[in-house]
Amino acid sequence: METKAIDVILTRRSIRSYTGEPLNEAIVTILLKAAMSAPSAHNQQPWSFIVIDDRKTLDAIPAFHPYSKMLLQAPAAILVCGKTKDLPAKVFWPQDCAAATQNILVAANALGIGSVWLGVYPKEELMGKTRDLLEIPEEITPFSFVALGHPSEKKEPSERFSPDRVHHNRW
Repeated sequence: METKAIDVILTRRSIRSYTGEPLNEAIVTILLKAAMSAPSAHNQQPWSFIVIDDRKTLDAIPAFHPYSKMLLQAPAAILVCGKTKDLPAKVFWPQDCAAATQNILVAANALGIGSVWLGVYPKEELMGKTRDLLEIPEEITPFSFVALGHPSEKKEPSERFSPDRVHHNRW
């Protein structure tokens, strides 16, 4: 029996085409609450977020991020960042930020908002140019952009389950 949560996970797709209609602040707040509800190693919660809805800033990102052309029509994006210093379990911050990113994607799908994950970390050039554009301090690492918008495309669920990738008890 599938539940609503499972349905939202199984129907989540990367959406790269948007209507341009602005997102309201309440939706963005829900997405950020979902992000901050992600699991975190040692509960260190190393994440910080930059909500980007300034047209000039969104339009500047594709000049250095080769997979971000959809930002030219997206009304918003969230940059997930990680604190990388003075953490009790420093090596786990990327997993924590990945979980926060995934929560944004799943929550966006639940709300009927299109989204796509645009990796930044660990590519030095992308991290540096993102840091420069958004004036991010050195102790914070840009991890991923999530493009957001009302979808202008509909994608059918993708069946990715593959039993041959599942092993029980041993390889």
